[in-house]
Amino acid sequence: MEYRKMGTTYYARIDRGEEIIASLLKICRRESIRSAIFTGIGGCSEAEIQTFIPEEGAFETERIEGMLELVNLTGNIIADGEDGLYSHTHATFACKQGQEHRVAAGHVKSATVLYTAEIELRPVCGGVIRKIYNAETGTGFWSLRE
Repeated sequence: MEYRKMGTTYYARIDRGEEIIASLLKICRRESIRSAIFTGIGGCSEAEIQTFIPEEGAFETERIEGMLELVNLTGNIIADGEDGLYSHTHATFACKQGQEHRVAAGHVKSATVLYTAEIELRPVCGGVIRKIYNAETGTGFWSLRE
């Protein structure tokens, strides 16, 4: 991975074999970033995507592999407690299965880079967004309180 800050934005190139979310969290820890949003594109070799099933209160996970075009990666990183960071990430992948083109999308648990991923990471300025748990859904949401 290589990254550079230009203005208030970080630009990261994540390389073959590296996991995208772990790499972004590593940048945030190194640079003391407590809240950020990010977008990106690239190519992945494997990914675990999830869909939340409200009736079950749990995520259903699908593992996909192959040449996965990372068409869109969108997410945020927020503070979870005093020292923790939490990522909420969604992505769309395009791939080919046999003669069929397929699109797979959802919440991203992990995504490993095949060739490269190019990510724009924009830290929140002037405050910190924290995570607050919602008892009804059993998931976490943004807390915008000071």
